[in-house]
Amino acid sequence: MREIIHFFHTNDLHSHFTYWKRSQSFIQMQRKMLSDRGETSFLVDLGDHIDRSNLYTEATLGKGNIKMLNEAQYDVVTIGNNEGITLPYDVLFHLYDDAEFEVVVGNLYSQFEENPRWMKPYTILTTRYGTKIAVIAATAQFDLFYKELGWEVTTPRAELIKLAFELKKHANIIICMSHLGITEDELLAQECPIIDVIFGSHTHHVFEQGRLENNVLLTGGGKFGQYIGQLEMEYDHSTQSLTAKKDCLYENALLPEVEDEGEWLIQLQKEAKLILDEPVFTLTKSYNKEWFHRSQLSNLFAECMYDYTKADCLMFNAGIFVDKLPKGQISTYDIHKILPHPINICVVQITGSELKEIFLQSENEEWSRLELKGLGFRGNIFGKILNYGIEITKQRELFINGHLMESDKVYRLATLDLFTFGYFFPSFKYAKKEYYLPDFIRDVFKSYCMKKFQ
Repeated sequence: MREIIHFFHTNDLHSHFTYWKRSQSFIQMQRKMLSDRGETSFLVDLGDHIDRSNLYTEATLGKGNIKMLNEAQYDVVTIGNNEGITLPYDVLFHLYDDAEFEVVVGNLYSQFEENPRWMKPYTILTTRYGTKIAVIAATAQFDLFYKELGWEVTTPRAELIKLAFELKKHANIIICMSHLGITEDELLAQECPIIDVIFGSHTHHVFEQGRLENNVLLTGGGKFGQYIGQLEMEYDHSTQSLTAKKDCLYENALLPEVEDEGEWLIQLQKEAKLILDEPVFTLTKSYNKEWFHRSQLSNLFAECMYDYTKADCLMFNAGIFVDKLPKGQISTYDIHKILPHPINICVVQITGSELKEIFLQSENEEWSRLELKGLGFRGNIFGKILNYGIEITKQRELFINGHLMESDKVYRLATLDLFTFGYFFPSFKYAKKEYYLPDFIRDVFKSYCMKKFQ
């Protein structure tokens, strides 16, 4: 007998709910049709379903996303870095307490206690004809962030390969849910071809029909709810082997609109605003924003960073301010609109000579109009990089807070974590640094303003 098995898969939604209702309606109809034909189907999500730049996710701290996954009848999910490193320890520990699906992640461990009951290293699914499918999963290895938050994240490929060989004895098919990115998926396929399918995510790559790597099928479904993936496998019970596997993507924007789609999205915003709209401080004047030079708002934020870190100097981009700070009562909702980014403050320790080099690099005018997507940035224009406490003379002498820079002296530069990932300043990757977690820049800013204006 040959059995047809289906997996519908989603990834990297990042709380972009625009097409959620129509995509889940489509999946439900497809799954019913397949069930009527006697074919088994499963529904999985590969992580980064939540993103705290979204007001509803922020207001519910991800619990609203779990409710959506329950209602959509997902079978298995894994966690991405947005679940893993943008939530405080206790919030992540209890995030999936009410989940009606399996949560699989094989390379994450609590530093303080037993892992939460919902966190499993693997699961085994069984089709209506008794075929056993082992599901393994891993999340990206953001060591420093996880360590600061109270978690230990281990090397994902090593964990996955170990699990795959252990489970090969107990399962007919092995699939991997990867929130590791395409490069890691390719390496895993090369090193562990006993895995039949690697569902890919994290790097937002798109494989319209999947891609074979060492006879392992790789998938990629983009980002922000662009696509639904459907994997189809044919399993031969007589030879106990897969005889075919293929993947395809459906573009959600082209699916039929669901009747209450618009009203549902509006209701999410209303629920979020109701939770977040309590006033926290009052301003007697407004603070303007500018994207290409300093502003009243950037000066206030600089005060906040100095107060919070006690650093020698500061560096951040003007584009982090999405809106101005208006006069009158200010709520958590208002602060989120201004600073929606899941970004943390980081203090980097560098020598004076290194600081001078960084300062000169930061004057790159091309970066100001960069439309950055990712690294935690959720704004429009990246904006000019603003330096506080650092000045350079016409003679190219650098002064730190009015004092001539000493080449060998180590200075504490407070900046945003997005600058430490190597894209803008590669030297930051190797510098000694301290991440201030779990509070985002909006949390720090709100606390400072509450203290200053009350």
